[in-house]
Parts: sequence; structure tokens; C-alpha cells
Amino acid sequence: MRALVYHGPAQSSWDTVPDPAIEEATDAVVRVEATTVCGTDLHILRGGVPEVKPGTVLGHEAVGEVVETGAEVHHLRPGDRVIVSAVSACGLCPACRQAAYGQCGGGGGWILGNLIDGTQAELVRVPFADRSTTRCPCDLPLDDAVLLAELLPTAYEVGVRNGHVVPGDTVVVVGAGPVGLAVVVVARLYSPRRVIVVDLAGARLEAAARVGADVAESPGEMIAELSEGPGADVAVEASGDPDGFVLCTRAVRTGGHIASIGAHGSPVTLHLESLWRKNMTISTGQVDTSSTPWLLELMRFGRLSTAGLVTHTFGLDRMKDAYEVFADGPGTGALKVVLRRE
Repeated sequence: MRALVYHGPAQSSWDTVPDPAIEEATDAVVRVEATTVCGTDLHILRGGVPEVKPGTVLGHEAVGEVVETGAEVHHLRPGDRVIVSAVSACGLCPACRQAAYGQCGGGGGWILGNLIDGTQAELVRVPFADRSTTRCPCDLPLDDAVLLAELLPTAYEVGVRNGHVVPGDTVVVVGAGPVGLAVVVVARLYSPRRVIVVDLAGARLEAAARVGADVAESPGEMIAELSEGPGADVAVEASGDPDGFVLCTRAVRTGGHIASIGAHGSPVTLHLESLWRKNMTISTGQVDTSSTPWLLELMRFGRLSTAGLVTHTFGLDRMKDAYEVFADGPGTGALKVVLRRE
């Protein structure tokens, strides 16, 4: 098969590699119909995830067709169309028993495209397949379905749920990349009073307005007003930039929540000298994707719209082009990039 192989920092290629095979009785092999490029993939290519070894196939989000199952896979059969979760779940360890699949201690967690070969390929081996996939209706568009593998669950679980968004809240989202805009979409389910998005790129601010932000602006007047006034109930840090976290601490009200959802590749300063009186809660987290079935049902019945999140599509064999477009998101206007089997 063909796959995008990591060869070390700043080095990858679309190579011919052996087809994956069943290695454990709980495995399935899935033919990839759609996959995506994620900010974490860029982080890997820049050398920021040293546990990823040269020779690893990248990618951790996919929709596809089951072509083979192990003897202990009981809920899937060849021909089933499934969403392949970014997180694998053994289902037996203490973390999995609490639906904290991202913290799986039984050999799961985030392993696809990290510790084992991932989804940016024609075929992928999926460990713990019964618990690490969700059946996908055939009439659900691929561009919608693939967002349920990681993006939308991350926005909900790590952003909206960890941030304790409730009706009537003022929500500030710092960073209008794919996950920040997904937070806007999912937060709307909770009837917030206002959703304010902050970013430096004009194209991304325009995208934020299209997906439902009430206010979309560069850092400045609105953050100053929140800082000097009542403040936001919830601030979601979705940029992965240290300055973005500082903006969140300025914007959030006393007793409010900061949900850190962006992947930080450098240290962040926590100004406790000015924050110790604010009684705020700061949360972080690895997505569990336990919410994927629920979000899928909302999508099927028209309660959750992903319009505007997918901006570019490519064939699988144009993986390198997809990476270049996605890496220059502010310049190209790219948000979520989807690659499909042709």
C-alpha cells in the first residue's frame, strides 16, 4: 500500500510500504476512505514529539471500510463503514472503565500515528477495534464523518465540557484554527450569551464569524473590556501559543474557567502574582472520544453543523500538497484539510 512515512524532523515521503495485518485478536484492518492532517502531525514533523520513530506512518483520524477483523472483534465485520477514533481504548483498565480513553493504561490512548502506524495511508490496523471505532451511516458525508474522529470530540470534551459552558455564558475562544472554530460550533449547543473569538489572521476571523461567533477580532479592545469589566465565564485557549494563554487569564472573570485545548510546544508563564485572587479553574486534557456517538447523532439529526470547517480536499496521493496548504493555514485560508480515496 501507499502511506505517508515519517523519516525524522522535517522529513516525510509518500512511500510504498507493506499492508498492515492483524497482530492481535482485537485488531481490525480498515481501508481508509478519508483522513485528515492535524496540527499534531505538523508538531511531529517539526520534531516536537520525539517518541514518534522514523519509519512511522503518520495520521490518527479516519473514516473507512472494515476489511478484516481479529478473532476477538465481536461488533464489527468486513464491509462495515466506521469512524476510526484518534484514541484507542482497551476497555479494561481503570481509566477506560471511567471512559477516560485518552489515559488508557492497557496499551491504548493516542497511539495511531504516534507509537504505531497511523491513518494517512490506504490501509490502517486499528487496535481494540470494538471500542476504538464507531459505526458510521453510509449517508453521512465523509467530510462530516471524519471530523468525529478527533476534532469535534476535542472541542466538546476538552473545551466546552471541561470549561463547564452553561446557558447564558460569555465564552472567549483564543485561536481561530480548526479546533477553535469547532469550539464555537459545539458551544452553540449550550445557548451561550456571546461567543467571542480572538485571532491575528483576518481570514480566520472571517471564518469564525461564518461558523457562528458573535464577535471576531484581533486581540485588543474586546479583551481589554473583558479584563476591566465582568470578564468571560469561560476562556478556551485554542492557539497553542503562550501569549494566547496569557490572553485567557486576562479575559476570564473571577471564579471562571480556562480550558486549555491547544497543543503547547513551549513553556507557558502562569502569572500567579496577579491571578491568585481570581479563584479560577484551569483545565487541560487529552481527548477521549467518548462523545463521538453522541455528536454523531446530533449531526445526523441536523443539530450540529460542520459547514465551513473543511476548506480543502485532496486525493490521498496528494498528501504532501495537503501538508503544505495546511501548514500555511493563515495564508491559504485552510482550516480542516481532508484527503479522500479516489
